[in-house]
Amino acid sequence: MRIRAVVLLLILLVLETRERVQAQTQSFSFTQYMDNLTPINPAYSVLDQAFSINTMARKQWVGIDGAPTTFLLNGNIPIESINGAAGLIVYNDQFAIEHQTEVNAYFSKAIQLGQSDYLAVSLNAGIRNYIANYSSLDPSDPVFSNDVRETKPNLGFGVMYFTDWYYLGISAPELTITSLGTASIQNNNNFRSHYYFTGALITNLAEDFKLKPSVLISYAKDVPLVTDFSSIFYIKETLGLGGSYRFNNKLAAGIITLNLDQVHIGYSYQFGTSSNNLGGFNLATHEVTLSYRFGKGITKRKLL
Repeated sequence: MRIRAVVLLLILLVLETRERVQAQTQSFSFTQYMDNLTPINPAYSVLDQAFSINTMARKQWVGIDGAPTTFLLNGNIPIESINGAAGLIVYNDQFAIEHQTEVNAYFSKAIQLGQSDYLAVSLNAGIRNYIANYSSLDPSDPVFSNDVRETKPNLGFGVMYFTDWYYLGISAPELTITSLGTASIQNNNNFRSHYYFTGALITNLAEDFKLKPSVLISYAKDVPLVTDFSSIFYIKETLGLGGSYRFNNKLAAGIITLNLDQVHIGYSYQFGTSSNNLGGFNLATHEVTLSYRFGKGITKRKLL
């Protein structure tokens, strides 16, 4: 049984490494980024004037033990007196024997440039903890005898220009500021500095119909550029239907969202579109988001 477990783990590691190296350079990797961009660029938090709680759960390869599981939580507190916001981001990612936890606090502030033009900036700081329990595979095997446990500080920044109908942003929410000192970690994409470019716009197609295309481009050193494009079609600003496509590793996703007065619910199903995926084994990903805005009567969040 132990040998079978080790073989399965190695297969999963190969598949996951290929996916992450080819496409998922961003540590915060999730499909529905267009509805909650704050973890990627905290400057986005100033777009809402209500206190909010946002959650995301992501499960890959359902039915396989040790498959990647991700949970994301962020809370946002507006500071209206200075046109700013502050909050906390908690990120937890588990894959087989690997476990990463990250906690970041952020502060953002917007400056009005014109009648409806704003420039927002943000700073974030926190810690990243990484654990790899290699000894749990086979304590008697010297190859798996040494566990890895590292905790390092994290700093980041974000800049966003936005109006009533579009935004453009650049950010680096995870800057590795010290050498991690462990070879297995140094080669892990999660511990490299990550850079993002984001953009989106909202356009009216008819009285009750709107379209929101958005793009996310991410970069990390020695990893190919990743481009993710999505588009959501809104009906009465309540029901959203759309999809996304990640070009580098050929991942597509269908997305459905429901925007009520104070509650946002979203679901996405992501799958591979390469010939080997469509013709047989396909490691699909399920993702669910749930957000709640406190305070009735506060200006409703812009679809941006």
